[in-house]
Amino acid sequence: MPDLELEQFKTGVNLSEFAASRGYVLDRRESSRNSAVMRHTDGDKIVIAKNEATGDWIYFSVRDDRDNGTVIDFLQNRGGGSLGKVRQVLRAWMGSPRSAGVQLHAFVQDLLPVSRDRAGVMQAWERAKGCFSLPYLTSRGIGPDILTLPRFAGRVRVDQRNNALFPHYDNDGLCGFEMKNKGFTGFAPGGSKGLWFSQALTTDRQLVLTESAIDAISYQVLHPDELWSRYMSTGGELSPKQPALLRAAMEKLPAGALVLLAFDNDEGGEKIAAEVKAIAPAGRELRRVVPDVGKDWNDMLKTRLGLT
Repeated sequence: MPDLELEQFKTGVNLSEFAASRGYVLDRRESSRNSAVMRHTDGDKIVIAKNEATGDWIYFSVRDDRDNGTVIDFLQNRGGGSLGKVRQVLRAWMGSPRSAGVQLHAFVQDLLPVSRDRAGVMQAWERAKGCFSLPYLTSRGIGPDILTLPRFAGRVRVDQRNNALFPHYDNDGLCGFEMKNKGFTGFAPGGSKGLWFSQALTTDRQLVLTESAIDAISYQVLHPDELWSRYMSTGGELSPKQPALLRAAMEKLPAGALVLLAFDNDEGGEKIAAEVKAIAPAGRELRRVVPDVGKDWNDMLKTRLGLT
């Protein structure tokens, strides 16, 4: 039979608050509605979530694959001792007044529960490294001078296989990522398509929509003077939830902002362009644009740079 006390600890102890009491600091910039990213001065970085199926608070350490689980594992993996000692600590924690605990700004009070698949996506993304130079991207005309632009900060990472990763987000946060390498295109196992997007600025007056993140970045390289543009990628054909995400993105644009339908110059690109036109907010100006050379913007960029 399940140990009822241990089960109560797993669901009843806010792991974000407990981690904060142990020296972890919440990174609000990287956190979302369904994940809390926290860092320790010893270099550890953990991601905390809530299991949709069980209601347990769970975590994983970015630097150690073996360091993951519930609050019980969190304690034991940090010198908490035997299960008996862990019980004592958590009993005392649950019995203490929260007002005497950690400052409210230091942790999240609750999180939107996530599926096992989404938790796996978050784990894979957090274990990837920032990408500032990658031979595959350089071969496609995208070098460190582009990847280090503030517009694309945090929007490209690289995994252990040197795949370039481009994160997708939906209304609840990170939901997947595009994977690109020489001769390989994939998507995060267990993930779902949301939208890849660049950093946005309040001064933006143009949204460029493409079929891939690489095409979006390529468009920027080809049009460096259009500093007022933000970029989004669908990762190919529209999925069932993407029309609502795209409409919301267009609604958030400043009044008078232009939407460029910069999808591929082929039948598939025309189909997506028509679908976006159908769901665009009333009064929003949309314009179809295609590259002068090749099927997509990266084809055009490689031709311009003599990389074809």
